[in-house]
Formats: sequence, C-alpha cells, structure tokens
Amino acid sequence: MITEQNWADAEILWDYLQMHQEPRPCSVGIALGSHDLGVADVAADLYHRDMFPLLVVTGANSPTTKDRMPRGEAVHYRERVLELGVPPEKVLVEPRARNTGENIEFSRALLQEAHVKVASVLLVSKPYEERRAYATARKLWDSVNFLSISASLTLSEYVSTIQDAKLVIDMMVGAAQRIKNYPDRGLMIRQKVPDEVSIAYERLVAASFTNRMAASVKR
Repeated sequence: MITEQNWADAEILWDYLQMHQEPRPCSVGIALGSHDLGVADVAADLYHRDMFPLLVVTGANSPTTKDRMPRGEAVHYRERVLELGVPPEKVLVEPRARNTGENIEFSRALLQEAHVKVASVLLVSKPYEERRAYATARKLWDSVNFLSISASLTLSEYVSTIQDAKLVIDMMVGAAQRIKNYPDRGLMIRQKVPDEVSIAYERLVAASFTNRMAASVKR
C-alpha cells in the first residue's frame, strides 16, 4: 500500500530526478533503453522538431524488459521510431548495453565507428532517469555537451501510463541511490542533493521501496 507520505516523498524525488532542461539542437540524440516505450515516442518527436539529425537507440534487456521487449530494448525502440516517421537511415542501433554506463560507452563507440562528429548529445530517457543519465554521461564522455530530456508529465500522469506505482517509486529510489553513491565509485559526476530530497529518499527506503536499489557496483 502506498500512503500519502510515500506519495509526497515520491513527488519530491520525481522533481529532483529531472533536469528541467529545454531541448535545443544537438549533434545526435541517444534514446536510453528501458521498459518504457514512451522514451522512443519522445525521441521521435524531438527528431521531427529538428533537435538532432541522427538518433542512436541503445539497450539490450533487463529483468524488467525481457518479457515486454523480447527482441531487445534498442530493437523495439527502433521499430517504434520508424512507425513514427523517423527515416531508417537516421537511426543507429546499439543492442548490447545493459546499464546506463554501457548505454553511453557503447553509443559513443558506435558513433565513432560511423565517423559521426559529435559536439553535443541530447539524451532521451524516462523522466526519473534524466539526472542519472546526465551525471553518468558527463563522467564517461566529458568532451561533449549534454542535455537530458524526457516526456513532460506529472508523477500521476506517468504512473497512469506504466500502471505500476510501486515499480515507478522503486525505480526512483534506485536512481536516487546511484546519484548519491556512485560519484564515490567514479561512475558519475557529483551533484548536489538537497536535504529534503535526502529525507524523502530515506523515508522511502524505510518504507521498503528498495527493489531497484543496487546491492553492488553497477552503472
């Protein structure tokens, strides 16, 4: 059961985990694989708004996506953006990444192999992964500029699309944990975590929203 306090704390995390950046044209877009096909929808919309001339879709599978996306996250993302009118020649597929660090590293390698000059990257992710994606990318690829963008939704609106509030809150707690802890492991840049965010996070951990927390070093 999700209490009023749980939900209030989740909304604090929801706001913090987003970067609140405005999209602007970049060299390339990278859509980070996940269980949420809405990420592909946002990426296609950004392409049609001329925010990038080339899109990389990246992701293999995870326990959350293996049933929803049996052909792999990147493959399903590609199929979706093609349905939405993105030309096939404007989409590169990176099908191996199993975490955010690999999303960035493998996409970078793919673009290098394709001889694409990259000065800026528009990252497209789930709303609560914006800050984590940005912090990871800045650590691993510091020679380019990054923007981190997602669907513009409230927490309630997003949960209604996923139909699993517990999963969403678990995911947010996991993202917050990584933002707090991974800079010490050299996996992300360090970002300020306001006190109210830390308090909300600790309350959600105490309330057992812990299914997506990292037990070991994973990106």
